[in-house]
Amino acid sequence: MSATIVRPRPGAIIRNSPQARDRLVRRRVGIAWALLFFNTLTYVPGGLINLPSHIGKVLPQGALPLALLLVISVNPQLRIRPNVFLCLMLLLVVDTAITVAGAPHFGEIYRTVRLDAYVVALWLLTPWWGRSDMLLLRLQLRCLYVALGTVLLGLLAAPGKALHFDGRLSGVVWPMAATQVAQYAAVAGGLTIVLWLARLVKGRPALIGTGLCLAILLLTHTRTALAAMVAGILVAGLSLFTISARVRKFFTVGVVTASIAVITVSGVIITWLARGQTTAGLTGLTGRTDFWQLVLELPRTRFQQIFGFGLSNASIKGLPIDSNWLSAYMQEGLFGVVVCAGILVWLYVASFFQPRGVRRALALFLVTYCTLSSFTEDSFTNVSTYLLHLTVAASLLLAPLARRQIFAPSRPPAGDQGTGGPSSGPAGRTAADVAVNVELRLVQGWTRLSQKNRAVSWVSSSPAE
Repeated sequence: MSATIVRPRPGAIIRNSPQARDRLVRRRVGIAWALLFFNTLTYVPGGLINLPSHIGKVLPQGALPLALLLVISVNPQLRIRPNVFLCLMLLLVVDTAITVAGAPHFGEIYRTVRLDAYVVALWLLTPWWGRSDMLLLRLQLRCLYVALGTVLLGLLAAPGKALHFDGRLSGVVWPMAATQVAQYAAVAGGLTIVLWLARLVKGRPALIGTGLCLAILLLTHTRTALAAMVAGILVAGLSLFTISARVRKFFTVGVVTASIAVITVSGVIITWLARGQTTAGLTGLTGRTDFWQLVLELPRTRFQQIFGFGLSNASIKGLPIDSNWLSAYMQEGLFGVVVCAGILVWLYVASFFQPRGVRRALALFLVTYCTLSSFTEDSFTNVSTYLLHLTVAASLLLAPLARRQIFAPSRPPAGDQGTGGPSSGPAGRTAADVAVNVELRLVQGWTRLSQKNRAVSWVSSSPAE
């Protein structure tokens, strides 16, 4: 009697194993997140891919129902994790529902339904919040770098068209404004730097990624994105300053470099920041304050003052508002302004009570960036990438599931080693702990089986007495 044991090759994932099922689930979640990201894009004719206007607009809008179906397929029991961030977003949903019930218009109804479906999709993704591998953060970074890749492709294919707007880089493969490209570059570059400071990204990939992002950011000539990125890195770095020697060295080198730059090339920096504008243009924020004055002077009833006029394209008399707070006042009233402020305050408070580590630093970077950008850009009052940024920040601040798992175990955690992350214990078990226990049991079982088969083989091969 003999037995043959076939050992899987190292790194192979057995079909129908928990690891294989988890990989399939993560793949579906990644596709759903990419569709949600694509839904935030707008289409303006004139790019390299010259689609008819109605088709170009239908493609991103059709991504939302597909994302919702994908999320339901991986979460068929509609399980959710309670959290304050999305509860506050539900208040904005209720606000827009109240205004649309008073004076329904097709555009307003469509935007309200879209926001409702978007928030539902985010709720159904909450079982993947707080994962030790920071899944949603990695998916958001992947989407940002893919979008920046299309911008670089357009710059190489048609540099004249990519720089046609006052010499500022914009997307032409898929039409993207210069401010939108700058936002993607600033967030991707800032997150990469924070991950490198936390020793979760190696030096060469971090250098390449950050270099490309900074080059794109400088070509867009967008001051808000640059200032918000620097402030975000500063806040995130300070949260790691006392527990990471790399962060202290980075700040020292940064201060020395900035001092030398101010002394030697201050004229070039001032010219880049001025962007050829006059003093009146700079103080008026490129004419934004004129539009803001129109929003404040618009006649409104007491109901419209409290709940707003409903969701629109965030413009007044055909002019963009370009401010999250005035946009919220226009569309959701004072109630919406208070809710938006509550979202940011809650994320800051939740970050303050988190242990020092990479998750807290990443969340602080995203919240700081969105806070500064909200003054000169339409941010998270409606469906936008800013809403996805804040969702990622909220997911990083949510504690991992303890003692029970909703879905299959995840990959080993990225961890907070060396950055002061929380220590593991019985109350902080994650999916990685379960995976390690399963692996140990498999090894023990294989060892016992090998010993039994060796005994059987020795008995069968011994001569009969």
